[in-house]
Amino acid sequence: MKIKFTYMLAAVIGLSSCSDEFLDLAPPTTLSSATYFKTEEHFNQALNSAYERTRQIATSGIFMDEMRSDNTFFTYYPGDRGPYLSTEVLSQFLDDQNTGSYVSARYDACYSGISRVNTIVSRIDDIELSAESRNRILGEAYFLRAFYYFDLVKNFGGVPLHLSEVSAEGEAFLPRNSVEEVYAQIIEDLSVAIPLLPVASTFPQSGRATKGAGKMLLAYVYMTKPTREYAKAEVELTDITKMNYSLLPTYAAVFNPNNKNNSESIFEVQYQEGDAGQQSFFNWRFIPKTSNSELLMGVRGNNYAGDFSGGWNVPTQEMVNSYETGDTRLDASVAVVEGRMESDLFTTESVKSIVGYKPTAGKTHYYMVKKYLHGPYSREFNTDENWPVYRYSGALLLLAECLVEQGKATQALPHLNAVRRRAGLPALTQATKLNVSNEMRHELAFENHRYQDLIRTGQAIDVLTKKGQQMKALYGFLLPSAFNVTQNRLIFAIPFRELQVNNQLVQNPGY
Repeated sequence: MKIKFTYMLAAVIGLSSCSDEFLDLAPPTTLSSATYFKTEEHFNQALNSAYERTRQIATSGIFMDEMRSDNTFFTYYPGDRGPYLSTEVLSQFLDDQNTGSYVSARYDACYSGISRVNTIVSRIDDIELSAESRNRILGEAYFLRAFYYFDLVKNFGGVPLHLSEVSAEGEAFLPRNSVEEVYAQIIEDLSVAIPLLPVASTFPQSGRATKGAGKMLLAYVYMTKPTREYAKAEVELTDITKMNYSLLPTYAAVFNPNNKNNSESIFEVQYQEGDAGQQSFFNWRFIPKTSNSELLMGVRGNNYAGDFSGGWNVPTQEMVNSYETGDTRLDASVAVVEGRMESDLFTTESVKSIVGYKPTAGKTHYYMVKKYLHGPYSREFNTDENWPVYRYSGALLLLAECLVEQGKATQALPHLNAVRRRAGLPALTQATKLNVSNEMRHELAFENHRYQDLIRTGQAIDVLTKKGQQMKALYGFLLPSAFNVTQNRLIFAIPFRELQVNNQLVQNPGY
């Protein structure tokens, strides 16, 4: 536990020392386990440390959620065969228990976040705090533990439930709980968290969890667990519509860093440009590998290799074609990068609108996710773009889905059409499972939702098998065994290292 605790303190030092703002410059002090958790400020720092783990979930989700769905794929580059093979296999359903990188990083991030929360919960009664401070800290802590366990159960099935601070070696290694037990614990944690969390009342928000975030998470839980409880989800989602959230006038404005934590934001992962290690750089992964990145980013950076390599999360042609004519979300979400290719080196020459695009003779072009691109930036691989997790438009569509599942399609229609109206699309006259799902696909495109949405709505095997057929027709490098999408493969393997260190774990079927 001492090693885990030291790691937690190191993360704390890299985060905010202020309870009002989620991220701030790191405090110029060093703390030890002997002097920590003595003041309210220590608990604030530890709580920020627990939030920090959401960043890895967002990053891993790009490859495990978005690229595994029918929305995106990757640009084949011969030089990636060695260093990125473990990344490429995720989108082809060729991963196994030895696939490292983003799968193991996600599993580790969830459990390190849970460990940090458990330490907070276990120690908070050791000091005197005002009721307001204690409730605030506990509300956010229980929300985060529920958030991390929901991520684990969706992606790995039943997992060990650690619910208190580990103080002895034997407490660190537990057998897997059932899926039902994990969901029951998530609901229990949220039943504690939600009454303690505040309603978002002023915008921009601080970036911390609110009652709306708790209710959104709980609604997803009710609609995802093996025994669905749509009526309960409807109550939570309806409550969100009575809070202070609203759709921004334009879709593109939602993702502008100048509008962080806006009235449409229910929960988002926080980043900050600068020297404190709190920056984001995922949009460098979305641009093509290019010899002159300054044309796209405003600053030069080598994105051919390393952690910042490009050509990932590339919108598929099918995804581009699936947008309705006049849908303003297409131009806000996707751009075309055009240039010339010499051997394996691509030189960017122009960025063009996807709307009505016709390839230029003699030029190479790539699609790229545009919604997180707001340069020019001043530092290479260093941006302040946040990652959306829950948005009000998503809450409206989830409510529409929930109502349709209960046979209340007429009640679902206003929520569905509110989102379509903002996208510049005509109102529909009927809400169905399919058109709600399609609307959710385009509204939440490239936000790491589509894969789990397909699983939740029972479409995953059919849709992703079809994607595999399309990809194999386009790309000769894909193996015949790619895209063997079965029920077992809808969750990931428990990372092999976890099986080695904990002999009570059992691997998921099919791996």
